[in-house]
Parts: sequence; structure tokens; C-alpha cells
Amino acid sequence: MLKSNAKKAAISAASTAAVCLMLLLVVVQHHRAKVAEDAGTGATGTGSPIRDAASPAAEDARLGSAPAVRPGFSAYFTKLSRGRREAEKPLRASASAAEPPPAEDISPDDIFIAVKTTKKFHRPRLNLLLDTWISRNMQQTYIFTDGEDDELKKKIGSHAINTNCSAAHSRQALSCKMAVEYDKFIESGKKWFCHVDDDNYVNVRALVKHLSQYPHTQDMYIGKPSLDRPIEATERLGDNKMKPVNFWFATGGAGFCVSRGLALKMSPWASGGHFMNTAEKIRLPDDCTIGYIIESVLGVPLTRSNLFHSHLENLQQVQRSEIHKQITLSYGMFENKSNIINLKGVFPVEEDPSRFKSVHCLLYPDTPWCPPQVAF
Repeated sequence: MLKSNAKKAAISAASTAAVCLMLLLVVVQHHRAKVAEDAGTGATGTGSPIRDAASPAAEDARLGSAPAVRPGFSAYFTKLSRGRREAEKPLRASASAAEPPPAEDISPDDIFIAVKTTKKFHRPRLNLLLDTWISRNMQQTYIFTDGEDDELKKKIGSHAINTNCSAAHSRQALSCKMAVEYDKFIESGKKWFCHVDDDNYVNVRALVKHLSQYPHTQDMYIGKPSLDRPIEATERLGDNKMKPVNFWFATGGAGFCVSRGLALKMSPWASGGHFMNTAEKIRLPDDCTIGYIIESVLGVPLTRSNLFHSHLENLQQVQRSEIHKQITLSYGMFENKSNIINLKGVFPVEEDPSRFKSVHCLLYPDTPWCPPQVAF
């Protein structure tokens, strides 16, 4: 009886083992068929990363590593590594493209920086500029004002220019000063004309770097518009005839630059008394008239740069880590609040309300009046 039961148990175990073996063979065959199918699909170029990968053994041999237990995963990760390297190539290329080689080798001496002001702002505004950025760029900077100031002339000499224009903040007075700026630039023979207001800090190093990207002989008009659309105006043609015009212009509050090549083409509408006449044709202020001549008359588009900043924008959005890249900064009031660069420094806001002193010490820590160790 025991022998019979043992015999039955042995037969049952053998049968079970046989069934398991058959099932295993079926699974193996199915797996091989699947691999073959995948390999065929990969040849069409529409497979997964595993199918697109080379032979796992070949990949392992190329990489000098031992064959993995799961060769498919080895090929997969190899494919991913290659893909990541390929994806990083455009990033590296774009990073190098962000710093193009200069189109022209220029220096600060090639730039005519015109600062427009009025006599009542000589003390509260100009003195700050003279102590900061102008102190390092006396030979490149010209101050256009509307009254004589012996103290100012002692500091900057003949670069203090009395335009004899009205001290009023009217479009006629502003255009009068711009006309003098333009004529003085043409007389200077310099390569670039850059206009700023008396509430602008100019980072001349960043300005030189930016302008070096463009040949001064080409038609270049660089700045930032203050509007989100072209300005609309009416051009007076004479005989009571008028026509609508619209064009972009770079706001003078942020500053703008014009290449000499383009400035010379502006001469029929800007030199001598022509600038005032042109401004009256559209009855708009000086910076708008510059944009009208360049864009509407000469057909040269404005080249926009976000490196110029006026008090008409939220200056607190300028990051401290990006200050050294900016060309102009400003200060003022925005929505009844102080609109200044958000820069912590050794100077309290009460002592440095514009933050220009703090900016200057950040850019030029060797300035004698800057604290020896500035913690921003």
C-alpha cells in the first residue's frame, strides 16, 4: 500500500515538473519572439529608446564594462546618456552665442554721452552724478543745461554747455536742448551719440560692451520704449494738409544711443534749426522726434534693449546679481511710492535715496568714499 502511494506521488511530481518545463519553454520562446519583433521594429526608426539602442553587448564592449544581467537596460541607459549629451550641446552653443565677439573694438572715448538737465537740478541731481558715474567718465560726458553755473564749470570745464534754451519742461524747451546735443555730437567726431537724463546712472563699462556689438557705420538706434505700442501722431505737411503717422521711439528717460552712421543721415531733419522745425511738424517732445526721424522718415527700426531703465518702470524688478549688466538705472516715484533699485548696502535709504551711491560702490568698490568692506 505504501509502495503504491509512493509510486503515485512520484508520477504526480514528474507530471507537474513536465508541465512546468513545458510552460517555461513556451515563455522563453515567446520572449525570444518578442525580442526579435522589437529588433525589427527598431530598424524602422519608430521604436522605443531600447529598440533604437545598439546591441547591448556591443555597447558594453565599447564602454569597457562587463555585460549586465539585463542587457536591455544597459542599452537603454546608454541611449539616455547619449541623448542627454546631445541635448546639452545646443545649450552650450546658445551660451557661447550669448557672448558674440565684438563687431568693433571701441572704448569710452568713442562715445558722446549727453546729460540733459536744468539749472534748478544742478545741486540735487547733478552733484550725485558727478560724485558717482561721471567722476570716472569726465572726458566722455557733456552736460546740457539752461543756465550758467561757475561751480559746475570748475568741475567739468567746457563739458558744461549752456544751451540758452528755456528752463521750462515743455516740448519746445526739450527739443531745443536735444538740437544742441545733436549738433555738438556731430562736431565731436565720436562714433556713438548716447542721450540720458539727470536722473540716470550710466554703467559705461556695460554701455561700451553693448555698443561694441554693432559697427558705428551702420544704422543703429538702440533703447527701450516706454509704451507697449507705437505712438500715433499727426504730421503737418503744409497748406493745412496732415497725415497720420505711427512709430516706435526710445524713451529719453531710460536713455538711448544712435550710431554716427545713422546720425549723419538724420542731418536734413536734425542739424541746425531743423530739429526744432521737425518737432513742430509732429508737435511731440524731443525723444519722440528722434524716433519720428529715424523710424518714420528714414525707415530704420528701433533696436530694443532691456538694459536701459527709466523711472517709468518698476525698478525693484532689477536683481542685484544683474546690476553689473545694466546700462542705465533711474529713480523716482511710481504710484505714489519710491521707485528705486532694491539694493541693500551700507548706505541707508535716507542717506542714499536714489541708491546710486550703493550701485556705484558695488560696481567700483575702490572709490575713495566707498566703505572698505561693503556687505550688500
